[in-house]
This record gives sequence, structure tokens and C-alpha cells, in this order.
Amino acid sequence: MATPVKVYGPPLSTAVSRVLACLIEKDVPFQVLPVNMAKAEHKKPDYLKIQPFGQVPAFQDDSITLFESRAISRYICDKYASQGNRGLYGTNPLQKASIDQWLEAESQSFNPPSSVLVFQLAFAPRMKIKQDEKLIKQNEAKLAKVLDVYDKRLGESRYLAGDEFSLADLSHLPNSGYLVDETDKGELFESRKNVERWWAEISGRESWTKVVEMRKSPTQK
Repeated sequence: MATPVKVYGPPLSTAVSRVLACLIEKDVPFQVLPVNMAKAEHKKPDYLKIQPFGQVPAFQDDSITLFESRAISRYICDKYASQGNRGLYGTNPLQKASIDQWLEAESQSFNPPSSVLVFQLAFAPRMKIKQDEKLIKQNEAKLAKVLDVYDKRLGESRYLAGDEFSLADLSHLPNSGYLVDETDKGELFESRKNVERWWAEISGRESWTKVVEMRKSPTQK
């Protein structure tokens, strides 16, 4: 039996859940190691050795350590190319380039406004932090413009990078999941026909439903 890779951080974290969904898609055994951020365990010297920015996730595969969820996901797909979902990161240079361009769109265009909305609408209330209504409106408008582009693309293609589910789609799951399931901004997705169809497909994947279940574990509260 292969030695499980280690993922440091709570599944409630959007970045951690991105890596977990990728590992499940690729059938890679893994172990989730808790990092109590309320107790600032992510800022302790031992943890900073593997994640110098003091964030989650950190990732270990034998002697290899990595940080940044998208880089970790690409590594998982390349190292474990022959198992699980073999096409998750493409099987030729053109497919990879298409996936990469939509991964970049996710990190540069989709992630900034959606992360602000997730924090303000899903996490701030839990943390007893006052919501910034101006910031919410600004980022809702920004995200709407991004989703307009996505809706056009998804009218031409089943998934963002082509006709197969890929890492580009998977990377959108964490923030989108919070916005659709835990805020009143689900209409941003549901009011766009092609985005709505795409979201229904990707959020119903077994890998993502398993991650959502992991978030509900009592140890994650």
C-alpha cells in the first residue's frame, strides 16, 4: 500500500479542499493533518519550514514539500498521471495549455472577487466580524463580469477547457460551493444558463461530495 501523502490544514479552507478534491479524483491515498489556525499553529516555526508564508495547505509526499494549492494539484496530476482520472490535467501539450489558461483565469479573475465574497458572506458571520457592504457590492459586480465570460465559453464547450472535466473546473469548486450553498449569491450562477448547467455537473462529482462531507466532520467544527 502506498504511503499516504499528507495535507496540512482544515477541509473548511477553500485552498485545502481544492487539493483534497484533486487527490480523490486521482485516487491518491492521503492523510489530513489538522492545523489549528485559531491557536496560530500555522505561524509556528516547524510549520513555517514547510509553508514559509504561514498559510494552508502545506503538502508532503515522502521527502517533498510543497505549498500553493494549484501548484500542488498540478504536481499530483503529473506525478500520479497513470491513476484515477487520467485526463484531469490533459494528456497532450494543447490540452494542458487550455487547462492552464483557465486555471490562470480562475486564479487571476475569478478567485479575487469570489474570495472576498466567501469571506464576507460565509466566514465573517461565523467569526463575528462585521460585513463590509460596499466591498460586497464591488466584488459581486466584478464576479458577475467574470461569469458573463464563463457563460459565453460554456455555451461553446461543455467544460471550461474542453469537453472533459479538468483541473480548470475543479479549481472553481471551493469558492463556488460556499457562494451557492451558504450565501444568497447563488443567483450569480443560477441566472446564467450555461454556468448553471456547468455548476450542476461539476458540483455533483463524487470527489466534491466527499470533500463536502469531510467539511461536516465534527473535527472540522
